[in-house]
Amino acid sequence: MVIVDDRVAHGDNPDSAGPLVTELLAEAGFAVDGVVTVSADEVEIRNALNTAVIGGVDLVISVGGTGVSPRDVTPDATSDVLDRELQGIGEALRSSGFSAGAMDAGLSRGLVGLSGSTLVANLASSRAAIRDGMATLLPLASHVIEELSRVEG
Repeated sequence: MVIVDDRVAHGDNPDSAGPLVTELLAEAGFAVDGVVTVSADEVEIRNALNTAVIGGVDLVISVGGTGVSPRDVTPDATSDVLDRELQGIGEALRSSGFSAGAMDAGLSRGLVGLSGSTLVANLASSRAAIRDGMATLLPLASHVIEELSRVEG
């Protein structure tokens, strides 16, 4: 998992999304290999995502940096990492987030797609967006990972 947050990267934000995402992944039966926190910098984000993909993980979730401000560059960095975008999942995350009242999720520019056989997903960073996004994403992620394992196996 990659947390994109200048405040966390500089030690100023004790309310990191990492523990919440880790807990939700564990509840869904996923093992979390690690949490990396980076600044809102395209190169740092891209490097963190590439490291996870090269490491062979099935799923990489980034949290934060998906909005409309100039510092929100996670989707821009992610687009350089993806081989194929899965637009339907990104739209599902925006739609469910907006319906649940998580404005940052509804306005997110976050991407979801494949880099090799790794599913990469960007989530907005509010707790509401994370909770709703994970509820929407994880069943879809399980299906995608299962499909990919059939193709590779």
